[in-house]
Amino acid sequence: MTEHTGLPGTGISRRKFLAATGSAGALTLAGCTAPTNSAGSPPRSPTTHQTETTPQSSATAHSSPELEKWVDEVPRPGVIEPVGTKDGSPYYEVEMREATQKIHRDLPPTTVWGYDGQYPGPTIEAQQGEPVYVRWKNELPDEHLLPVDTTIHSSKIPYDSTGVRVVTHLHGGNVEHTSDGKPTAWFTRGFEQTGPKFEKKDYYYVNDQPPATLWYHDHSLGITRLNVYAGLAGLYILRNDHEESLGLPAGKYEIPLVLQDRSFNEDGSLYYPDGVSEVDREESTPKPSIVPQFFGDISVVNGKAWPRLSVEPRKYRFRILNGSNCRFYNLNLLKYDEASGMTGSDGPPFTLIGNDGGLLGSPVQIDDGLEVGTGKRADVVVDFSDYAGQTLLVHNDARAPYRAMPDRDIEDQQPLPEVMLIDVADVGDVDDPSQVPGTLTEVPEIPVDTVDRERYLPLTMSTDDFGRPLHLLGSEEDPSGHNLYDPVTEDPKPHDTEIWSFANLTGVSHPMHLHLVHFQVLGRQSIQDYNDSSDSIDVDALEPPAPYERGWNDVVTANPGEVTHVIAHFGEFEGLFNDQTGWYMWHCHMLEHEDHDMMRPFTVLPDSDDGGH
Repeated sequence: MTEHTGLPGTGISRRKFLAATGSAGALTLAGCTAPTNSAGSPPRSPTTHQTETTPQSSATAHSSPELEKWVDEVPRPGVIEPVGTKDGSPYYEVEMREATQKIHRDLPPTTVWGYDGQYPGPTIEAQQGEPVYVRWKNELPDEHLLPVDTTIHSSKIPYDSTGVRVVTHLHGGNVEHTSDGKPTAWFTRGFEQTGPKFEKKDYYYVNDQPPATLWYHDHSLGITRLNVYAGLAGLYILRNDHEESLGLPAGKYEIPLVLQDRSFNEDGSLYYPDGVSEVDREESTPKPSIVPQFFGDISVVNGKAWPRLSVEPRKYRFRILNGSNCRFYNLNLLKYDEASGMTGSDGPPFTLIGNDGGLLGSPVQIDDGLEVGTGKRADVVVDFSDYAGQTLLVHNDARAPYRAMPDRDIEDQQPLPEVMLIDVADVGDVDDPSQVPGTLTEVPEIPVDTVDRERYLPLTMSTDDFGRPLHLLGSEEDPSGHNLYDPVTEDPKPHDTEIWSFANLTGVSHPMHLHLVHFQVLGRQSIQDYNDSSDSIDVDALEPPAPYERGWNDVVTANPGEVTHVIAHFGEFEGLFNDQTGWYMWHCHMLEHEDHDMMRPFTVLPDSDDGGH
């Protein structure tokens, strides 16, 4: 194997870097600390040796209006119906358009962008093995709702075009590449202008994969963070007869929960930072300028700020999506005294029944917190039968940024501990025929001894032309990191099995997402323990995946100072998923990182196809 670079721009090998910095060195690399629920931006004159703990000016801090918590009930996204058929399959038309919506009782209506004018968008429900067509229609205004940094991918994006660029990605979809929602397959209103990878107006989703909680969201190059923050996201639930036969909570007892963080202005409008304040600005810094990350100061669930949910004392199924730009959640349920605002002892545990890619083989009780990284889904059952008449807080103890930070930097964190309340009705016996069976489905294990290739993929830092922090994805060919438009370096062949080893040399956790495939998490090890001269991974020597990482995943948390190993099969596997070839993406799912420049293409092509992009 090649010698692995530990710090971009230094020419120091991974081994020499670790020897020079000690075991904690990888945790203090350049990264992102800007208080980006303020109009914060990267520190001045960053260098490759700058730590992630550099403080920002507090003069730029933004605080949302004070809102009384727990006054609005959690709404449930509607389910959209097809408008007809195409080639014998259901055909949907979904318009992206501007609308106003009451996010909180005491806020003026907020202007949002929504699929069918709803934030979050309506749920599409499909059946396994039954394809659907969707035409995503752009009816958005000419000007963007939020500040646009025109320096991001400026050589590839026509920022002077009329109309907002959009393209919808079905996240978790095992789909043809022409319907994947590539970031360069964007289009403006009425398809007047299209990106270089735009190929068709009607997307085809074959739905030949396990039933799962998928989601759809905008993926337009350079403005994904803005379009999703404006509201362009919704759920796509794939079902099958087997899952429906299990007796899980269903109907009104199955509730989707889209968790996001947002900030607001006094007039109810969405607040999103436009860059650093004038006092902190270098003359060369663009305005607006992309920020390294964004954390809002208000919890929003299904489009409502700090809501509450009324339930009966029985079992419920929650399909949880982390739809935030950058925030991680680590969730548990606590007893809550609303009068004092104080939390008490633990409430009921989460019973995890499914992940990104569908049901687990058997349920897992989560006692120590349910981690839900950006872009991930968690399918859980909660039994409220022993909590009649009580109020519970959905509590989040994840740090923001989500990383290993020394205690002295506690003032730089932007936590969001209170997510929503749950009120359990005080009623008598409730008829609850639902169950959580001990066996849910069969999840075949991808054998490590069938691996065709292991790829070392360092996550690194650099700076852009304006001196701003730049997160990059490296490879064995260039461990210091590639830009989006560098030639493809990840090129599995159809039916190959590969291990992708994400070596995080930055100081923040990154939720790494692969399009097209679902993978299984093999485990983690410290960077200094990773043997870069070995031709194989000793799975038994790895820290095993967390209970909530079992089964099929399409996002995995790569922690600082660690190598996170996942195994993927590119094509049909044991009767699951389907064969697809073409050009896809892999990237960090922190949307600010994805836009700037932590995203790369990969190809799945026969040997005879060069796969140009």
